[in-house]
Amino acid sequence: MYHYHTLNNGIRIIFRRNDSPVTHSGVYINIGSRDEQGPLEGIAHFIEHSIFKGTTHRRAFHIQNRIDGVGGELNAYTTKEETCIYASSLSIHLDRCLELFADLIANSTFPKHEIDKEKEVVIEEINSYKDSPADLIFDDFEEIAFGTHPIAHNILGTKKNVRHFTTHTLSEFFAQNYTPDRMVISVVGNADFDKLVRRCEKYFGDIPARTSAADRSTAPIFTPFEKTVNKHTHQVHALIGCEAPSLFNEKKTAFSLLNNILGGPAMTSRLNVAIRERYGFCYTIESQYTPFTDSGLFYIYAGIDGDSQERATGLILDELDRMAQHPLTLRQLRAAQQQYIGQMAISSESGLNEMQSIGKANLAFDHVDTLEEMNADIMSVTAEDLQQLAAELFSPNKMGYLYYK
Repeated sequence: MYHYHTLNNGIRIIFRRNDSPVTHSGVYINIGSRDEQGPLEGIAHFIEHSIFKGTTHRRAFHIQNRIDGVGGELNAYTTKEETCIYASSLSIHLDRCLELFADLIANSTFPKHEIDKEKEVVIEEINSYKDSPADLIFDDFEEIAFGTHPIAHNILGTKKNVRHFTTHTLSEFFAQNYTPDRMVISVVGNADFDKLVRRCEKYFGDIPARTSAADRSTAPIFTPFEKTVNKHTHQVHALIGCEAPSLFNEKKTAFSLLNNILGGPAMTSRLNVAIRERYGFCYTIESQYTPFTDSGLFYIYAGIDGDSQERATGLILDELDRMAQHPLTLRQLRAAQQQYIGQMAISSESGLNEMQSIGKANLAFDHVDTLEEMNADIMSVTAEDLQQLAAELFSPNKMGYLYYK
């Protein structure tokens, strides 16, 4: 059972109680890299780093020690559409986690001497990322597919931009965009909900109600392409993808199931069986579905032996065509549904996973479906739903093809 509350300033709270001695808590903010442009590209990710570097009440060491000192873990991440600051701690220390989150959000100062050091850290993160073709290929794919739109650019930004960020730039962007109307406090753990609300009112209630200046432009329609980049890699890194349903599209659940059938984590996924197990053409092959609020992408990634690139690509397209041409039998459909339901149940056993999942869901929908409701949605998907989606989206001439060689 999920509990909801909204503070007077607009910050939303979602909570689920369990009996674990560990509580997971976080603040989700509906600001990400797609809310940046030009010289500000990369600023949301840099703020995620820099928010821990000082407030009007604490220096960087005191911020880290506030949670680390009691054996907890403090962290954050940035995506294209959100930023999250979160912590895991013994349940008795939830109060200090919430107080620290509020201090970071209301009182961060972005001190120059700390920012100058953090620039080098982020630049090394960019360098490290560029040395990882299996990660970099996803960002290059999106930049090609979405062109100059803000949703296309890399979350990390560029070295040039990072070097030019200042205390004023960070403070101004933060003040304009990280506002209560875009925030959700998510907590999963052993706590009393009424007491949690009072704690949030105590620490977050004085943050003034404001509306973000962010104005997201609609993502462009996916543009098919084919490109090969010489990266001098030992294997061919292949990414094949296409447009997919958005976060708010009614076909999202069906497509999530379709993605799981094709290239989910199970060794019995169709792509794993057809490409790796049957022919040994690759070690890694998987599919991924990323829904944005107004668009979505489906990818198939594989690391392939160079001599097998053409054959492996053909086999991948054959599997997509098979989904489009031949509906699952009732037995195959039920097996796929039960497998997906089982995977979600296992994931929800992790308190951290659940805290993050419900925080993101409440940020987008202002509501979170229970596991039972999600299971019912999955079981309502028909074989015809899956076939129609595959036929609509998996045509070879609607695909993007990117190869690193």
